[in-house]
Order: sequence, then structure tokens, then C-alpha cells
Amino acid sequence: MTKLKKAATKQSLKVDLDRLRDNLYELAKIGYNEEDKGIYRTAFSDADMEARRWLVERIEESDGKAHIDEAGNVFGKWFDDIDKPSVLVGSHTDSVPAGGMFDGALGVLAGLETARVLKDQKFKPKRPLELVSFADEEGLFGGMFGVQAFCGKVTLDWMKTASTVEGLRIFDAMEAQGLEPMKVLNIARKPETIHAFLELHIEQGPVLETKGLNIGVVEGISGVYKWVVTLKGKANHAGTAPMNMRSDAFMGLVDFAHEIPRIIEEDGTENSRLTVGMVELKPGNPHTVPGEVEFSIVGRDMKNSIMRNLANSCQKVLATIARRHNLHFDFAEHSWLDPYQCHEDIIDSFSRQAKALDLSAVVMPSGAGHDTQFMAEIVPAGMIFVPSVGGISHAPDEWTNWPDVENGANVLLNSVAEFLMQN
Repeated sequence: MTKLKKAATKQSLKVDLDRLRDNLYELAKIGYNEEDKGIYRTAFSDADMEARRWLVERIEESDGKAHIDEAGNVFGKWFDDIDKPSVLVGSHTDSVPAGGMFDGALGVLAGLETARVLKDQKFKPKRPLELVSFADEEGLFGGMFGVQAFCGKVTLDWMKTASTVEGLRIFDAMEAQGLEPMKVLNIARKPETIHAFLELHIEQGPVLETKGLNIGVVEGISGVYKWVVTLKGKANHAGTAPMNMRSDAFMGLVDFAHEIPRIIEEDGTENSRLTVGMVELKPGNPHTVPGEVEFSIVGRDMKNSIMRNLANSCQKVLATIARRHNLHFDFAEHSWLDPYQCHEDIIDSFSRQAKALDLSAVVMPSGAGHDTQFMAEIVPAGMIFVPSVGGISHAPDEWTNWPDVENGANVLLNSVAEFLMQN
């Protein structure tokens, strides 16, 4: 890894929590649904674009230079008279349907607050500061579109075929918002213009709260693969087909589900995850033995080799189960994202700043995907977590307590200040 030189900065810069909290509540009003209390800012919806314009206004009010690129990514820049690679900070403001107010938004608005504090303190950096809110981090159209476009990972074929599960093409969704999809292929940022990327995010899991810790310093982001598996047998009458003479596709799925703990124990690690999250039985009649089942398998781990071991083991187990139940087995690999490690110097900075602020911290993996994983492929990148109450996210009752918001924002602020002072 490229070494980033440490730089001395004044310790214990502090965010204005009231200002940050007000911004989070104000942003949460955009796309808010009174009926289920959830936030609806799905990618390239009217609410999503309203939030992006709102962010542009906040950046400009804070003396930053703002713009929205053709992928829908929002940027702000401060200290732009310095001709050096920028320190980039941010996350995303799009949401899942009926999402919460902190997922992604915290990282963006804490980045904005960082810029405000540094301006208020008349901070004299050695390089520029940039803020970004990436588009479609939640993967409405597949992948993480905004950051992938920024990193030069979006192709023409992908742009032509990407769509939601309901069939809305990204091409059409973008054009409806006045964006020019074909220009996305030309917006990739040169890595040499970025010194480092730092992201603050809620954990979206229960580890920090359960252990009573203030900060999670992310060591890396889990890779993930997605399969769609089909087991085909023979549909038959549920009353007349003897139990020992059936080709019951559902029984194949049940047997596989029972094998998941053994697969992880033998071929995985403590960071491994295998999940069956989608199941469709055919013909789907209560009085008919299922002749076919289609289901998803999503596997995760911090190492690509372990992911491959898990995938191979799943394939072997499914083949054995298919023979046992007289089924035909097939699968399609829909995606494979490699795991990425965070930069050791950014991990070190976050850890030191947490200690300087008298906060408890642990180095931990991220099981969920984030913008950082793509940024880590092209520049030094890292992220921190703050606790999620009950481990809940992607839901209206997603919550992070305000002292934890303040803690995370202060760690981010001080680490950003450190990297801004590097030559």
C-alpha cells in the first residue's frame, strides 16, 4: 500500500452537533412518508433529485463550490485555490424504500459539517477538501452506480441494460431528470487527483451497541456474490403421491438450508455469511407437490479465496442433494464483487483520533457494501462506523443516538484535518 505521511494537527476539533442534527432532520423531510414514517429517496426519483439540489444549496451556503455531474453525484469543494490532490469525504443520500434518516445521509452531512468547522476555525490546509454524495448507492439499478461511474467502472453495455426489478431502465430514469446518460461514460475521475477518501456511516448491525463501543474502524469491506439456483423435480398430487416416491423440489431447498452452518464451519470464517433470501415455489398450489423451486444464495467474506471455497462447497452440496431427491440442479451467478481492504494509514488515523477523543474503538469488518469498497480500488480509502440502535437499518425505526453521531463526526473531522495537512 502507498504510505501516507502523518501530519501534526491541532487535536480535538469539535463539530457543531446542533447544526448537524438540524441538517439531518431537514434532509429527512425530503421523501418522508407520513403513513409508514419511512423515507423514500430511491435513485433518480423526484425526491432523490430534490435532496441533491438541497445539498448543493447547503454547500454553496457554506462557501463551497458545488456541482452535480451526469451520474447524479453531488460535489462540493473548499480551499480549491490549492493545486494538490484533494481529501474526499462523503457517502450517499439516496435511500431504500421506507428507509431511515441516517443511512448514507450521516456521512454526507458530517462531511459538510467538517468543511464548515474548518472554515469557521480559519483552518489553513495544505490541500483541498471535497465532499461527495454518490448516486444510487443502494443499488436500485444494480451495483453502486454513482461511485462506479466516478471510478470508471460503468460500461456502455451496462448502461443500456441496467433496470429496476420492475423494468424501469436507468437510461429512462436519468433522462426524466434532465441528465444525459451517455455522458456518464466520460466522467471517471483520475485517481491522482485524490489524496484519500474517508467515509462515516452507521454500522447497520448490532456489534458496537452490544459491546458498548463508540467507534468501529473498518478494516475492510466484505465481498459478495449472488446466485439464483433452480432445483427441478416433478409436480404431483399432494394426496396421492407417496412420500418416498416424490421428486419434491422444496425438500431439496430444505436440505440445503440445513447444510449452511456446516458449510460455513468447514469452509468459511467468522466473517462468512450465506443467506437464502428469495424463494419461489412452482406451481405454488397448496395441494401440489412443488415441481420446481428457484431461490437466491448470497455469500460474503473478507477474502476472495474463502468466497470461492464457499461457492464451491454450495455447488457440491446442491449437486448431492439433487441426486438424493431426483432433482435437476442449475444455477446462474448474477454478480461477484471482490472484498476490499481499507488503507492501513487511514485505519491508523481513525484509531488514533478516537483515542485522542477518549472514545472506545474496535477494528472490524463491514459485512455490508459501501462506496468505500470501490474507492479503495483506486485511492487510499477508509471508513468508520457508529452504533445503530438495535442493529436496525433500512427501516423507518433506524436510529443512532445523538452522542454517537457527535462522536463519529468528531473522529471524521479530526482525521480529515490530519490528511489535509499532509504534504
